[in-house]
Amino acid sequence: MADITRRLGWRHLRGAPTAHIRHHRGGKLLHDGPGLSFWFRALTAALSEVPVDDRELAMTFHARTSDFQDVTVQATVTYRISDPALAAGRLDFSVDPDTGAWRGTPLEQLGTLLTETAQQHALDVLARTSLSAALVDGVTAVRERVAAGLAAEPRLPATGIEVVAVRVVALRPEPEVERALRTPAREQIQQEADRATYERRAVAVERERTIAENELASQIELARREEQLVEQRGTNARREAEEHAAADAVRAGAEAARSVKLAEAEAARSVKLAHAEAEGARAVGEAKAQAQAAWLQVHTDVDVAVLHALTGTRLAENLPRIDSVTLSPDVLTGLLAKLSTRDPA
Repeated sequence: MADITRRLGWRHLRGAPTAHIRHHRGGKLLHDGPGLSFWFRALTAALSEVPVDDRELAMTFHARTSDFQDVTVQATVTYRISDPALAAGRLDFSVDPDTGAWRGTPLEQLGTLLTETAQQHALDVLARTSLSAALVDGVTAVRERVAAGLAAEPRLPATGIEVVAVRVVALRPEPEVERALRTPAREQIQQEADRATYERRAVAVERERTIAENELASQIELARREEQLVEQRGTNARREAEEHAAADAVRAGAEAARSVKLAEAEAARSVKLAHAEAEGARAVGEAKAQAQAAWLQVHTDVDVAVLHALTGTRLAENLPRIDSVTLSPDVLTGLLAKLSTRDPA
């Protein structure tokens, strides 16, 4: 929109570098070009502003494929007005001299023209294409067909419009159809995921089996070695027992031999002792017999009274000690009677 300033019945217009300004007065072209700045009278001036920059036109339209499936096409057309004078003569780009705003809607008209032209070519190519082919190669086919159709459209050069680029953003079916089309792919992806999961599980099971076999082999080897160890321990114990038995036998033989020797020595010593005791007893007996014989011989020659005296002495020596003796008259009488009746011889 042009920038217009009011000054005492005059107007000052200042255009942008991307806007082509045309100023007519009384049917004559006074100013023509982009980025102009000039004074004018509002009552006698006829102004038009034509944008000459590149503009993006986004469009969305529905089409039907050869198998009667509805699709939505999203595209963007980049265009510019290459001939502002021709465009100003074909479309209403006039602006209000007081506000600088367009009196009409020229850009909407351009958009309608471009959209309908592009839609016509897109519908034509999609009508001969199946849905599956359109989803695979439809974007390229529609872009090329729309670009070629816009370039060959005679109305666009006649209006001073040049198409710079055509882009097809998306080509999508109806949501229900899209979900139905996604299902096989999703199922395939799910199958691939399941297969990968199963393969991973199979690998894990195989590894676990290998680990279990290794552990079992290790246990078998340990059991075999333990058996060998037990057998070796038994052999060692048996050998140790045999050696102990042999040692005990040797020790028992030595003990028996020593016992026999001790017994023999003890027997010999006992025999010697017995002989010695017998000899001693015999010698003692002989000595006693000789002493007794000598004693008897001595007493044989002694008087009887002396023998009685010796007998009394020996008897007195063997009697217990008597501190005091009490004689009653009866005892004394008896003793005296016995003494009196005793023969003096």
